[in-house]
Amino acid sequence: MILWGWRTTVRHLATVAYLCGQTGQQAGYAVLKRVTKFTLFFIPLFPLSVKHTLECSLCGETRKISREDADQIIAGQAQAAQTHHQQHPQYR
Repeated sequence: MILWGWRTTVRHLATVAYLCGQTGQQAGYAVLKRVTKFTLFFIPLFPLSVKHTLECSLCGETRKISREDADQIIAGQAQAAQTHHQQHPQYR
């Protein structure tokens, strides 16, 4: 008997603040990467799909975004943190 299937893993890449489209309040949005892999005997072999999403921490709304958008959000967050540390060196 051959056991095959798929498994999805979710990786949290970053958290950013946006206005929620449902509630109109500012909320934290998680930038998530979901990878579904083909498995053989419970061993992940190769990816079947890769999806990036934004998930609202208030209402749970989830939006699909492109990989480029996810990379841009993460780069913007890293640049903002670097600027903050340059302006406030005591927080290092």
